[in-house]
Amino acid sequence: MRPLSLNPSLCSSRFPFFSFSNPIFLKFRNNPTFFQKSRNGPPFFILRCCSSGPVTAKPSWELQRNRGVQEPDEKVVALRQLFSKPGIGIDAYIIPSQDAHQLASCTGVGPPEGFLLPDVIAECYTRRTYISGFTGSAGIAVVTKDKAALWTDGRYFLQAEKQLSSSWILMRAGNLGVPGTSEWLNDVLAPGGRVGIDPFLFSYDAAEELKEAISQKNLELVYLYDLNLVDEIWKESRPKPPNKPIRVHDLKYAGVDVASKLSTLRAELVGTGSSAIVISMLDEVAWLLNLRGSDVPHSPVMYAYLIVEVNAAKLFVDKSKVMPEVMDHLKKAGVELRPYDSILSEIRRLAAEGANLWLDTSSVNAAIVETYKSACDKYLMNRRSRSKTKNKQYFESDGLSVGPFGVYLRSPVSLAKALKNPSELEGMQNSHLRDAAALAQFWCWLEEEIHKNVNLTEVDVAHKLLEFRSKQDGFLDTSFDTISGSGANGAIIHYTPQEESCSVVDPNKLFLLDSGAQYVDGTTDITRTVHFGDPTAREKECFTRVLKGHIALDEVVFPENTPGFVLDAFARSALWKIGLDYRHGTGHGVGAALNVHEGPQSISFRYGNMTPIQKGMIVSNEPGYYEDHAFGIRIENLLCVREMNTPYRYGGIEYLGFEKLTYVPIQTKLVDLSLLSVNEIEWVNCYHSQVWEKVSPLLEGSASQWLWNNTRPVDKQ
Repeated sequence: MRPLSLNPSLCSSRFPFFSFSNPIFLKFRNNPTFFQKSRNGPPFFILRCCSSGPVTAKPSWELQRNRGVQEPDEKVVALRQLFSKPGIGIDAYIIPSQDAHQLASCTGVGPPEGFLLPDVIAECYTRRTYISGFTGSAGIAVVTKDKAALWTDGRYFLQAEKQLSSSWILMRAGNLGVPGTSEWLNDVLAPGGRVGIDPFLFSYDAAEELKEAISQKNLELVYLYDLNLVDEIWKESRPKPPNKPIRVHDLKYAGVDVASKLSTLRAELVGTGSSAIVISMLDEVAWLLNLRGSDVPHSPVMYAYLIVEVNAAKLFVDKSKVMPEVMDHLKKAGVELRPYDSILSEIRRLAAEGANLWLDTSSVNAAIVETYKSACDKYLMNRRSRSKTKNKQYFESDGLSVGPFGVYLRSPVSLAKALKNPSELEGMQNSHLRDAAALAQFWCWLEEEIHKNVNLTEVDVAHKLLEFRSKQDGFLDTSFDTISGSGANGAIIHYTPQEESCSVVDPNKLFLLDSGAQYVDGTTDITRTVHFGDPTAREKECFTRVLKGHIALDEVVFPENTPGFVLDAFARSALWKIGLDYRHGTGHGVGAALNVHEGPQSISFRYGNMTPIQKGMIVSNEPGYYEDHAFGIRIENLLCVREMNTPYRYGGIEYLGFEKLTYVPIQTKLVDLSLLSVNEIEWVNCYHSQVWEKVSPLLEGSASQWLWNNTRPVDKQ
């Protein structure tokens, strides 16, 4: 599913394209270095990550291909006209992909520690898409008084070329010599220039890193709290915010009740000296409260903030979405409701009362963090003014003022959510089997139609797959826009066919189908690549080497505490041997009846993510290979991490491996058996035997026959 970008130069530790014993919760076991931000303000704690060195780059326009004469872009012109208005006064404006909850900041590219986010957000927040016309999930736009540039990574180069008008400069992030956003701003703006952002759309860490990077050329970062400039020109045509009802996620699927989750979280608060924690990631809010929504396409979450205090909890959400059943559910857990847009006033109130806030600055937006910092400063100023005659009462022996402070650490909910409990794993297993039955019915239908020479577009195919899935028990939605690519379209890694421009499925070309579903008990994600005719030797070799990598990762056994980047090379080795590779990560985390992309774990070439792959996590296994303008290949299963029964335990530790969740045949017609070892052929036969055993009881008729035909054992010639 929408694989992750691999190139470490694409992302800082905090934001994309800027180059510069309760099992529910596990404590933050690293030993972070804490830095006092200011002796004049509250002693904020911040966890620093390593960063890469400076990048030497050519000006972007030297790398831009000839796009013809630039035509004026009315939206960009209207945006620039706002730059000089009173109260704004900027020379450039940055439009990121994400909303106030850091959704869609860039799947697998930008979030800290490899955290993976949903690929889409509510339509009313797709500001970068509106201003640029580029619909890919990964990217960031920058508009100055005379230039407009958009950065995206290798998954989207071809798509961006098609969608951007000639007035935009396409910056192919990760390519040699292409500057990052901050480098480019430093180059094109005069010293003293002002760069505007909406602080709700940047995490605090991202804003701080940007501020530091552009200050090297004496540029100033300006927070525009009160208005978003894109919204100002979008006006009445901007879609309304979503307001669909929230539902309770049944305990038989959640496995742990809300009161237990909150109790464990509060123990974590006490352990860090925090009075409260601000949770802004939507899947964390949904998981913690056993709630599900439908505000974000394909992801069962609702737009909300959650503040959990030692003795209270407040959910900031549009009350019109809260039905009586949900209200009763929240009351039983001691959760109060507050208006969604009152989050900043609550932050100020907490600071005024001296509350120490736990803030995950990699995900909590800059508006919240800066509001808290300002309120803390005000708190201290008030105390100092009252302490003129009682100075000793308000100061500690080290001279630091007594007052509220923020602790910057990763949200403990992130890892807790990633470690699935038995009920969540059971739901994932059951939903994957129903999904496999739907896919068997679909592939049977598609092969029959192709062999009857029926013309089917890529969109027709996606719609038919949805029809089969929607008949399965517990089906709610697709888990992302289906990637249905025939021939050259399969090489566009995040290709989504459009009715007016898609291709007809060509039986003489490779066909790549990456799809998934949301069920009431689980989330699925699977990719298969097939050929309906006679594949070429080149296609078979590439497919087989991707399969070899898939098998290698599936079979790997590794010691506990191993981070995902260590495993990535297993999936690439067979391609590397002949000088091939792919421009995305190999695996992402998957939620249980939640987001199809989640973290903090990943299996990626991006070595900055040190999160260990742990028992109970779910990850994708999706190596691929793509030849631009020719074909694309990807093979994807979901895997659950489990303990392996090894004969030895060197170091006295556990050794881990994977158990498959996905059971759909892999087309053996595309396999060059001469490239597979005996053990690899045995893996294929064993997997197909399991597919038949698990899925055939759910099928009948032609679909059952199709499954039998596609799970027969193969032998090396």
